[in-house]
Amino acid sequence: MEPARSRHLAPWQRTAEGAGLLAADGTVAATVFAEMTALAVSTGAINLGQGFPDEDGPREVLEAAREAIANGMNQYPPGPGMTVLREAIARHQHRWYGLSVDPMREVLVTAGATEALAATLLAFVDDGDEVVTFEPSYDAYGALIARAGGIHRTVPLHFPDWRPDHDELRAAVTDRTRIILVNSPHNPTGAVLDRATLELVVELAHRHDALIVTDEVYEHLVFDGEHTPIATLPGGWGRTLSISSGGKTFNTTGWKIGWVTGPAALVTAVLAVKQYLTFVNGAPFQPAIAAGLDLPDRFFAEASASLAAKRDLLVAGLDAAGFATSVPSSGYFVVADAAALGEPDGPAFCRELPHRAGVVGVPVTAFVHPDRRDSVRGLIRFAFCKRREVLEKASARLAAISPREEAPTAP
Repeated sequence: MEPARSRHLAPWQRTAEGAGLLAADGTVAATVFAEMTALAVSTGAINLGQGFPDEDGPREVLEAAREAIANGMNQYPPGPGMTVLREAIARHQHRWYGLSVDPMREVLVTAGATEALAATLLAFVDDGDEVVTFEPSYDAYGALIARAGGIHRTVPLHFPDWRPDHDELRAAVTDRTRIILVNSPHNPTGAVLDRATLELVVELAHRHDALIVTDEVYEHLVFDGEHTPIATLPGGWGRTLSISSGGKTFNTTGWKIGWVTGPAALVTAVLAVKQYLTFVNGAPFQPAIAAGLDLPDRFFAEASASLAAKRDLLVAGLDAAGFATSVPSSGYFVVADAAALGEPDGPAFCRELPHRAGVVGVPVTAFVHPDRRDSVRGLIRFAFCKRREVLEKASARLAAISPREEAPTAP
């Protein structure tokens, strides 16, 4: 459970505190992602810290963007998103999940999934409302919940299988809960929540009159098992806002094209906030992502299989280096326990790793509230959404980690 409300803070300080970045003196620390990326640049290390691919997406998608730019599609698109993309999103939801979505009333295009999350939380969370997430969790969740004035409650996922305890989930969701925020497939762990857990979320949302918000950006990057959207479950659709994006699926993370789908009244509420955030974005990229969503099944299967092979390559390298690894079922990342190497302090180890092995990872403590970080202290997240040759080189470097030099003992 979260501690009592902090001293009075300015809105920007509250946001930073929600992300675990506010120091006692009121200053704001850089995110660990910025710190590790800067360390990779300064040392020349291989950056397996941030989750962005180093290969371009499918030719059809890139060409569609170029064509849109050449044809003058460079001005403001409609506020809710271009019709071509909203219709493609509706087709996608029906094609993969059997959901019938009205593209004009139940689809909203956003500046990536993060803006969709921000607009949704700002639309529905009022001062003192509680939002439940699983933890570790994407660091934006805590920041956005805090900025909205909400209270962040968490349910722990435990290394190495990352399965939630259902009794802990029941205890976290109460009549004070406004939103249950579910990220599956999950970042940073790569877990795919099982159907029983998802059904319990729906049951609890009905019992306590809560909304469900889902972050499904890795929906097409599942290697083991399958992704089941909560909106498809009995009782799920009517109180669920589903969020996804094209960045992870099509290797276009810099385009920032995301979307929200759900009942019209809920989507309209999100639009009321979203239109005063970015207003609109990415005109030539919207028809390009629409083209991607209509690609044949073969593309999605091959994208997942290619990433699974990269996962296996990096996991093998981490195992050979002596880490204890949790094999992810989805996504871009593998979590490894450096305590197996005699390195129980993950943040300190991550700062040393570029110098000792020429590789950068991110400590999982960055995804956990400060007062609960001891349980994940030795865990490191590594990204495998890179070229095979990069992963092979990183694996070789990790395998050659030299033992820490012990300080000489006094005579």
